[in-house]
Amino acid sequence: MAALNMDRLLQACYEQDASDIHLTVGRPPIFRMDGRLRPLETKVLEPEDTVALMKSVTPERNQQELQEEGGTDFGFAFGELARFRVAVMKQKGNIAIILRLIPNTLLSFEQIGLPKMAAGLCRRPRGLFLVTGPTGSGKTTTLASMVDYINTNMDRHIITVEDPIEYYHSHKKSIVNQREVGIDVPSFSEALRRVLRQDPDVILVGELRDLETIEAAVRAAETGHLVFSTLHTTSASGTITRIIDVFPTNQQEQIRIQLAGNLIAVLAQALCAVANGRGRVAAYEFMVVTPAIANLIRENKTYRIDSSIQTGKKLGMQLLDEHLWKLYDIGKIDIEEMLDKAMSPGALHAKAKEKIDGMKSPKRVKSAAKQAFDDIGPILKT
Repeated sequence: MAALNMDRLLQACYEQDASDIHLTVGRPPIFRMDGRLRPLETKVLEPEDTVALMKSVTPERNQQELQEEGGTDFGFAFGELARFRVAVMKQKGNIAIILRLIPNTLLSFEQIGLPKMAAGLCRRPRGLFLVTGPTGSGKTTTLASMVDYINTNMDRHIITVEDPIEYYHSHKKSIVNQREVGIDVPSFSEALRRVLRQDPDVILVGELRDLETIEAAVRAAETGHLVFSTLHTTSASGTITRIIDVFPTNQQEQIRIQLAGNLIAVLAQALCAVANGRGRVAAYEFMVVTPAIANLIRENKTYRIDSSIQTGKKLGMQLLDEHLWKLYDIGKIDIEEMLDKAMSPGALHAKAKEKIDGMKSPKRVKSAAKQAFDDIGPILKT
């Protein structure tokens, strides 16, 4: 019966285009839809319910890891419709489960709104391309689109190292070998230690989690491979600072030189709820490493990178706040969403207030908009 109940939840998640399912004791099943949590009108889950639901989808190996470590992660296919990435954990002695929907359909650059320059960078023979953003910002989808673009258009040997594997790639013009941490290889660092002997052209590392993995990824880029990976950072300059800060002080000058010579681009993204409608839209910060930016990295002047991004528009570069403003200005997202995702919400709030004050709308519309800004303003100052 538990398997049937889980199947119904998975089917409903797919049909309602939810991104996640949350199953925790004391609440009914909850879907995340358009970034917001929506409880289902079903029974409140008891401890035995979450245990049964967990056992219906969790492999024995992961059940053992759950008992020993208090948590486990894995992925599985839901028929031909989709895959799910699953995190199971203990909380207050009970079981909680979070399932992330991974659609089987791979999206094109145009469909996810990637800058045109990204396609050209995917054709580079070597270098490090980082996709960054908070959890749930669509990094995995963006990387999957990039791998699929290479797979479709070029003859390359692509090796991915993931935990767990989320999007499955079939062989097209390229050969794609996907390795799952914990099943095919014990760790990211072990996979990267061996990868250079496997004749790769393109390497995807699911996440730069530690010093050893970062070192191996940079080394792979240095030795003539195109390397893709992710970090949980929110801006291009912040990404570079985060990587450098992972290293001991006596190694930081060396990693700055290596990044200056091998980093080709950073794409920082955030997913925003669409105003007055269903769905979400991605906002991007995009930095291409030009000789000027490489020099700033080398000289430890990352605080000046934002200015270089602003002057690099002809290469498709833009700051996150610039893209958020564009989305707000055309009515794609609302003021709250823009400020919630912004790096400098105060500056965007002031800019939006100027726009409202200059509106030639009917008084009642202008009045309602002004009230919204007046409500948000004090929050930004706290």
